[in-house]
Amino acid sequence: MKKTLALWAALTAVALFATGCAVADADTPAAPNAASVTPSSGDKASGAATPDQRAAAYAKWGLKPLPEPPAPPAKKPVTRAVGGPVPVVSDIATRDKVVFLTIDDGAEKDPEFVAMMRDLKVPVTMFLTDAAIRSDYRYFAPLVAQGHGVANHTLTHPNLRALSPEAQRREICGQQDKLAAEYGKRPRLFRPPYGNWNESTRAAAARCGVDAIVLWRESMQIKNMQYQRGDKKLHPGDIILAHFRGPSELKGTTMTEMTANLLRHIEEQGFTVARLEDYL
Repeated sequence: MKKTLALWAALTAVALFATGCAVADADTPAAPNAASVTPSSGDKASGAATPDQRAAAYAKWGLKPLPEPPAPPAKKPVTRAVGGPVPVVSDIATRDKVVFLTIDDGAEKDPEFVAMMRDLKVPVTMFLTDAAIRSDYRYFAPLVAQGHGVANHTLTHPNLRALSPEAQRREICGQQDKLAAEYGKRPRLFRPPYGNWNESTRAAAARCGVDAIVLWRESMQIKNMQYQRGDKKLHPGDIILAHFRGPSELKGTTMTEMTANLLRHIEEQGFTVARLEDYL
């Protein structure tokens, strides 16, 4: 099984990295099965801490504290109308100076990243691909318990536009079933691999119970951020794409160092991180 996963990673790494969807594999210590884990209060990845405690937690990872996020909006800016099409979003309409962190695939399983998220309590949404996570579903259990969101990124990470409507449905609904079985809840959010989708994707997502298709505005490339807009700045409500990158891609940088670089970009531009599911 390990040889098979390693071959899969090697064959897909180049194509996926070009589009911001690189995948690698790593062994990880055992963690409790996520289906038996109850998320933290309010299903959020934030908890009460004094300013001094927050400062100490961030300093441990070489960071300055991000501002506390505002209270979630009373009405979510993006909702799917009953019987209506699945919304497709790259950002969320808000005046709050917040951005949203999303992490794709799930091949790299660095236990230090779990510790970092526990310390910082920065909410993330994990768009997971079964082919990348099946080597150790249990790795994600502590992250689920911290309150981070679990979302759908297909079973095998194909280019959905090249598939028939029924094949797209199998990829999306199949991963809905897998994630529900492992983590106890069917995802509401879906991200198509490479950001490639068509109306068949949208229809399949609706049939599978998805409330929104989530794209992105910025992507984190180890040390630097790639921006879609010409001003190369964050904007309120932007969705940021990152990946569970492995050692071969990070080239001497760790998953936690990449995440620290990402958080520095956010802090330096005066933003903080909010929970995507509170707005969508």
